[in-house]
Amino acid sequence: MAPAPVLVEAARLDAFVAAIFRAIGCDDAEASRISTHLLGANLAGHDSHGVARVPRYVEWCEAGYVVRGQKAEIVTDGGCFALVDGHFGFGQTVAPQAVDLGIARAQQHGISVVGLRNAGHIGRVGDYAETAIRAGLISVHFVNVAGSVLVAPFGATDRRFSTAPFSVGVPLPGRPLVLDFATSLVAEGKVMVAANGGKPLPHDALIEPDGRLSSDPRTLYGDYAPVGPRDPSKGAGAIRAFGEHKGSGLAFMCEMLAGALTGGGTSGPVDKRARIANGMLSFYVSPKHFGTEAEFHATGRTYVDWVIAANPAKAGEPVLAPGDKEAATRADRLANGVPLQPDTWESILQVARRLGVPQPG
Repeated sequence: MAPAPVLVEAARLDAFVAAIFRAIGCDDAEASRISTHLLGANLAGHDSHGVARVPRYVEWCEAGYVVRGQKAEIVTDGGCFALVDGHFGFGQTVAPQAVDLGIARAQQHGISVVGLRNAGHIGRVGDYAETAIRAGLISVHFVNVAGSVLVAPFGATDRRFSTAPFSVGVPLPGRPLVLDFATSLVAEGKVMVAANGGKPLPHDALIEPDGRLSSDPRTLYGDYAPVGPRDPSKGAGAIRAFGEHKGSGLAFMCEMLAGALTGGGTSGPVDKRARIANGMLSFYVSPKHFGTEAEFHATGRTYVDWVIAANPAKAGEPVLAPGDKEAATRADRLANGVPLQPDTWESILQVARRLGVPQPG
């Protein structure tokens, strides 16, 4: 039986994580952005992209793989489209800059396309779709991780893809829709959570070199200590793509659009690149400029209501729209605290102690 989680009040956790990033040299604004974004993933129930990432982020910064205080540079500017280079800055710093640019251009032109390359881990992609929703915009985001080879294509056992997230945000009054998922059967962070004593993986989430399916995190990480870093380069197996050939195909396109088109690079072949970095290609559409905003809102709300009114397959489990589960989890965790697996919490505390950051009371 898994140990009971540690419950940490959200505001206290936010302040604690921000203090850790200030301790490694981030200014107040950047430290707050990183902590709030990671906490936001936990609040949404995406623990794989939450504060469990703190030790790895600190490790990357100390190793020089990610750089503090970066400003994204516009490399190509075509008005309604732009290409931005993040110069390996923290993803929570440079990705919002790219998103803000895309939003501003869509509000000006009605539509925009923004490519981001060479960004540190940008975290939960749905957060950026939610930012566009608050601006009244539809957005679509294709993401890859250059230099990160974790996922086996359909029909293979060798790693070829990154976890290649995909997200869509749709602004409807009182009923925003956020679709957000990795194209792998599970995100790498979920393997990390399982390795830290958290929620077990599905029985077929991973694949061994001989084709056997696995739920053991050691398939990806090799042997590891109960508390400490998890290194996917040490494992012999791979994560599987979700949905057989369909998820595998979508992952392929994420690599093409977010990696090859932006110039940031695909997951492989390995080219001795010193840093692993996210790429993201984002599309933004303004329903107001499209001329159908009122019809879009009315028709969209009617359709959502009709879909979720479908007869549930299981009694007591209502049909949900994209984003409903995250909204319910956010409300619960803000009220009752953020659950963290003990091993995850201890890993964060170890980093804090090393940096001289006091543990929250």
